Amino acid sequence: MRNTRQKDVIRESLKGGDGFVSARQLHEKLEEAGEHIALATVYRQLNAMEEQGLVDTVRMNGQQLFRLCGDDRHHHHLVCVSCGRTVQIDPPSEQWLRKVADTYDFTIESHTLEVFGLCAECREREGRDTEAADTGTTGTDAD
Repeated sequence: MRNTRQKDVIRESLKGGDGFVSARQLHEKLEEAGEHIALATVYRQLNAMEEQGLVDTVRMNGQQLFRLCGDDRHHHHLVCVSCGRTVQIDPPSEQWLRKVADTYDFTIESHTLEVFGLCAECREREGRDTEAADTGTTGTDAD
């Protein structure tokens, strides 16, 4: 895919954040900065950048979210459901993945692992302690 001005503007805008954003949020940020790029173009560029491995993507609350990929190696994320702060984490071992797949008689074609919860700052702001946050569920189990 060729480099375009829109792609460069989107990439630069994503560099400024440490969390995932929706295409709509990014579009609003660009508009506020005086960049007039159609929302459809933002979606198209983000999806193309995902295909190239330039952005990471997760689904949260029914929305696809994007973040500039800072690492070429395989990785996963901890994502704060309140502020969107994201931390890259090492993937689980292949042995663990094979054991889980074998337990349920599956083969592994590919995998993703995104862990959603609250970061320390959001827990403090919301007055939640770590133990209470650790026992909560998001209702997004994909059994």
